[in-house]
Amino acid sequence: MGVSLGGMMNATKLQLGQLSGKVVAIDAYNTLYQFLAIIRGESGEPLTDRSGRVTSHLSGLFYRTLNLLQMNIKPVYILDGEHPSLKSVELNRRKAVKQVAMVKYQEAIAAGRKVEAKKYAQATSVLRDNMVDDVKQILDLMGIPFVQAPSEGEATAAHMTISGVASYAASQDYDSLLFGARRLLRNVTLSGRRKLPGKSVYVAVEPEMLTLEIVLDKLGITREQLVDLGILIGTDFNPGGFPGIGPTTALKYIKSYGRLEEIDELGESLSSTNFHAIREIFLKPRVANVENLNWTSINEDGLVKFLCRERDFSEGRVRGALNKLRQEKEKKSEGLEKWFG
Repeated sequence: MGVSLGGMMNATKLQLGQLSGKVVAIDAYNTLYQFLAIIRGESGEPLTDRSGRVTSHLSGLFYRTLNLLQMNIKPVYILDGEHPSLKSVELNRRKAVKQVAMVKYQEAIAAGRKVEAKKYAQATSVLRDNMVDDVKQILDLMGIPFVQAPSEGEATAAHMTISGVASYAASQDYDSLLFGARRLLRNVTLSGRRKLPGKSVYVAVEPEMLTLEIVLDKLGITREQLVDLGILIGTDFNPGGFPGIGPTTALKYIKSYGRLEEIDELGESLSSTNFHAIREIFLKPRVANVENLNWTSINEDGLVKFLCRERDFSEGRVRGALNKLRQEKEKKSEGLEKWFG
């Protein structure tokens, strides 16, 4: 879910080509769930191999990562570790939502309502341990580094922008800013169009960037106050926030009172929220200390064996995508030789 700060942010639109040569720390689970939700058949069924193993996430990861490499972007994927105990309420909520969606999906399938079925199917995605193992294998074969975070993946991604190991953190969630990400990229692994829920209307999906320093300056608050603002609205660690308080009211309170403890209007409701612990999660998160990253050559034969022989991907399409990347790199290399020759 993440904190709902979208309406308060002025993101800068950009072209992915502008990120050439930059290291982008990608919130892996956030990205994989997008692939699992979107890459589905017309009735909402996920892509699978002959054994029934889901491959939607592998398809999205492979082709989208190749696209980033073609633009000379250096991706590194950050995997979630153990979630803070305060997130259990939100995780249980998500599980219940998936269960309800699965029932509605099965009902829609039985009634032959494919469009409705696909809508519910997108909310049923589950990322299992064996699927994460497959992700690690495909990244190894692609020569792409990944980092196992001790806790929230986006916290480690944010820390990497603070330490300078990465130029950007990529996630759909604004929580990355609360974790201190200096630059947040959204819509990096999604592009083109998306359909508005319940409507036959499509909107453009374009990459955008948010710079923490600019966000704080625009709002007129500090990062610590941004965390308090998030707690008021609601985070993964206190879903729903405080009743009746939306982004506008939350910002007004923070700018008027400075911090949560001073807001008289909260009354006794503040004592029922473990805001000190939530602050600690955002301001002093458990992160992996990453010093060096290493991108290696793509193992084409290994990829074909894994994706085509074991997961039933089209060999022609896989080799075609790999050839396209090779040709793009050769073209750029020739251009440099002519320039410096």
